[in-house]
Amino acid sequence: MSALPGSAEGTAVTGLDSSPVQPPAADLPPLTEQTRLEAREIIARYPQPRSALLPMLHLVQSYQGYVTPQGVALCAEELGLTKAEVGAVATFYTMYKRRPTGRHLVSVCTNTLCSVLGGQRIFDALSTDLGLHHDETAADGSITLEHAECLAACDYAPVVTVDYEFYDQQDVESARALVAALRRGEKPHPTRGAPLTDFRGVSRQLAGFDQYGGDGARAAAVDAEGAIDPTLAGLRLAAERGEAAPPMPHPGQPPADTGEPRETVAPSGRTGETPEEEAADARVAAADNPAERAGAAQAHPDKGAEYGQPRGRQRAGTENPPAAEPATGTTPPTPNPPRADGKA
Repeated sequence: MSALPGSAEGTAVTGLDSSPVQPPAADLPPLTEQTRLEAREIIARYPQPRSALLPMLHLVQSYQGYVTPQGVALCAEELGLTKAEVGAVATFYTMYKRRPTGRHLVSVCTNTLCSVLGGQRIFDALSTDLGLHHDETAADGSITLEHAECLAACDYAPVVTVDYEFYDQQDVESARALVAALRRGEKPHPTRGAPLTDFRGVSRQLAGFDQYGGDGARAAAVDAEGAIDPTLAGLRLAAERGEAAPPMPHPGQPPADTGEPRETVAPSGRTGETPEEEAADARVAAADNPAERAGAAQAHPDKGAEYGQPRGRQRAGTENPPAAEPATGTTPPTPNPPRADGKA
């Protein structure tokens, strides 16, 4: 890696933020007793307290705009963890920011499909317009710009998200217009999904709390209209062509043929062996290669004896029989006594 660890370029290359936490600004909103009460409400949702760490990090981020040293300390105190343990999690996931974040987080997908269709051109244009590199914030605090590794919306490529809400099928000019509107204080409606709020608001929602301030606004956000034609294109074409997926088996249907020998499904009962032994012998005999044979032998009920061979013969793959026991003056018992049916 050519970029230095801890730099914005290093973060972009590795996907991990190894930079130090930026000291809090003088005007940073404090984490209050209300924050602690909400953190304890999150903890109460989980059988193991430390499982609450991820939403708790979103919670402190919703108050202060990034995961501050104060936020790390609060999470550590409430969960009984060390600051190092909390910091290890906060630096692993890219949704947790280690420096002050703008009012809106603009993420441009530059992964394969989006990049081929123009995602990299979009990122380069916005970077030039804003004078920002990856994970940097505009001087007026309006925008933090980042490139993202796949936003899971390949059917809408190229994709830009603002505070994790989708703006689909963008190009350079539409992305520029979107960012310009955000900087003016406007909130263009996403292509699909809930109305836009801001980065701190969506962080609060990710912590499991309401970011809309009321039942009516929350219901409107859930029911927001969106264009999902690309997602439905395959379904529509299948209906036009009369195509359908194979039917799912019903619980009452017999199990599908697994390709095993018939003996493993319905032992004959004529070999003098238990059904399990007969089935295991058949599996070994039907093995197509040494690896399958070894696996079947390992599962044989007579493991350590003669896998899949008539009783009395040596173990498969053994060239010489086991050494005789030292003479003790007595006759040792026969390892494999004759069967009642006369078979060896």
